[in-house]
Amino acid sequence: MNSDHSSVSSDEQQVPARWPLPVRIAFRFCVLYLGAFCLVISQILLAYTGVLAQVIPANWLQWQLMAIQPLTRWFGRTVFDVDARFNAMSGSGDQAAFWVLIGFLLIAAVVGTVVWSVLDRRRPAYPRVAVWFSLFLRLCLGGQMLTYGFAKLIPTQMPSPSLDSLVSPFGTLTPMAVLWLQTGSSHPYEMILGSVEVLAGVLLFIPRTATAGALLSLFSMTQVFLLNMTFDVPVKILSAHLLMISAFLLAPQARRLVGVLLLGRASARESRPGLFASRRAERIAHGLQLALGVWVVIGCVVIGLDTWNTYGDGREKPPHYGIWNVAEFSIDGTARPPLTTDPVRWQRLIVDHPGVVTIQRMDGSLVGAPADVQPDHVVLEQPTTNFTVEPQGPDAIRLDGTSNGRRITMTLRRQDLDALPLRSTGFHWVQESPNFG
Repeated sequence: MNSDHSSVSSDEQQVPARWPLPVRIAFRFCVLYLGAFCLVISQILLAYTGVLAQVIPANWLQWQLMAIQPLTRWFGRTVFDVDARFNAMSGSGDQAAFWVLIGFLLIAAVVGTVVWSVLDRRRPAYPRVAVWFSLFLRLCLGGQMLTYGFAKLIPTQMPSPSLDSLVSPFGTLTPMAVLWLQTGSSHPYEMILGSVEVLAGVLLFIPRTATAGALLSLFSMTQVFLLNMTFDVPVKILSAHLLMISAFLLAPQARRLVGVLLLGRASARESRPGLFASRRAERIAHGLQLALGVWVVIGCVVIGLDTWNTYGDGREKPPHYGIWNVAEFSIDGTARPPLTTDPVRWQRLIVDHPGVVTIQRMDGSLVGAPADVQPDHVVLEQPTTNFTVEPQGPDAIRLDGTSNGRRITMTLRRQDLDALPLRSTGFHWVQESPNFG
């Protein structure tokens, strides 16, 4: 018989004759619930748009959520007495609308499981459905691991601390800000975290290493989920479901993995049923999975590098980039001493990103202001303030302008960023005592 059309080995096709009833019920529920979750969450689809994500309108990726929003809003009003709308511009995956959606999917999956179990109660097992559904979940999980992994491997998810964060009192930071700043303060650490997620994603796209990829994803997503829960990061829903998907993929190998990892037993051969009876079809399917993984990797790399160069540390710095300490400040020729009770005087001017500056008041509060910053002038939009910029030396400038008919003049000196402990402490093999500051 031609090998291209021969059946896969009996070991690969061996499946239990009859699954236990709890296993069948749990499998039906997982197919309905996890399957629906992956189909309606736009974040999972985003990974497979690859480089096209740069040209696809952002709202197009929300079409699943918007299509079912009338149903979920009715469900939220009826069951939870909450009228929750999806906010595509929020950036939070834990909006009330998402929790309502989860509640809807759970109830729908439970009802669907009951109906399925009654109508299909004579079926002893679902080996073919399990093979294809596991492939579907594996690709969904793999895409997310690559997406989040490359966002850390090319450090854009947690960028270096912004200049305004360097002058913010620690107690004013939110738990999520603390986590982001801690991770972004060390690119090697962030990149190692990302490399683990990327490795897990790559392994998931290779059929022979899928179990290793799922196991690595389980460990990685456990950490991510704990961080999201303990630092109040609004990706709790997605990370919890990626953790559940990892566990689902590992469930058929759970006994073997426990024996090897915990009990020290010899590893038996992994039972890996094929998608097709034909070896040629199997090879084509494997090739398509690899090609899909390559497509996702290319998209992650291209988008990651573009983000790094546009918004990350690789971006072009605006004119007068830095933290400027206000040494002298006067209004209509009258000097304003540096009193913390002065609501008008500035303490610092921070120039970090194009199109905006941050003003630190004397009480320490930070106020973002749209601005046009050029080498020879600075224009603030609210209230409209036009300053001319006059150099006063290598690291000093003078701003002279008017606002609401009043003349404002100030002298500013640039802060040496490398003198700040967070940026200058560095790494030491030998330390006689902990460097807490």
